[in-house]
Amino acid sequence: MNPPFVIGVAGGSGSGKTTVTRRILETVGEDKVALLIQDNYYSDQSDISFPRRLETNYDHPAAFDWTLLGQHLDALYHRVPVQMPTYDFVKYTRALETLSVLPAPVIVLEGIFALYEPSLRERMQLKIFVDTDPDVRFIRRFERDTLERGRSARSVIDHYLETVRPMHLQFVEPTKRYADVILPHGGHNEAALDMIAARISRLEGVG
Repeated sequence: MNPPFVIGVAGGSGSGKTTVTRRILETVGEDKVALLIQDNYYSDQSDISFPRRLETNYDHPAAFDWTLLGQHLDALYHRVPVQMPTYDFVKYTRALETLSVLPAPVIVLEGIFALYEPSLRERMQLKIFVDTDPDVRFIRRFERDTLERGRSARSVIDHYLETVRPMHLQFVEPTKRYADVILPHGGHNEAALDMIAARISRLEGVG
């Protein structure tokens, strides 16, 4: 049996990573993809007070539980199911609910730092960086945080200027150099998405 084909989908917040991942799922079939969402691997903060949780820089690599993420990727690579954590973005800590992720011919890791950690990159046969204009990414993040996460417009703007933008420039943007494919215009680049879909469809046991 061939080892799983591992794909990393990286890019800034609001770049369109989810759209690209959805295209992969549609191409391959959800039953043939094990999806790990990096946002679910923020470190558990249930042991600290809520005010201290608010001080965490969630756009810095140190905010993630890299050990658990690496263990789960390794388990899926060796055909072992995992229980992916979920994160409560209102309480700023890990939720009680977990999601079962079953082994599959294709593993997708989606997240802003999907291409950041060398040990995870080494597992990947296809590394994708979703590249979208900063103003578009900001608008998408603004809509998400105000409509879905109940945050005020002022707080979203301040957070973007003080943390999100500088962290993107320092940590996320440089990972573009590791990408096999850079998708300009994010999830709206149909030609590039079709190319990626065709590449995956040729995999043995997938197409």
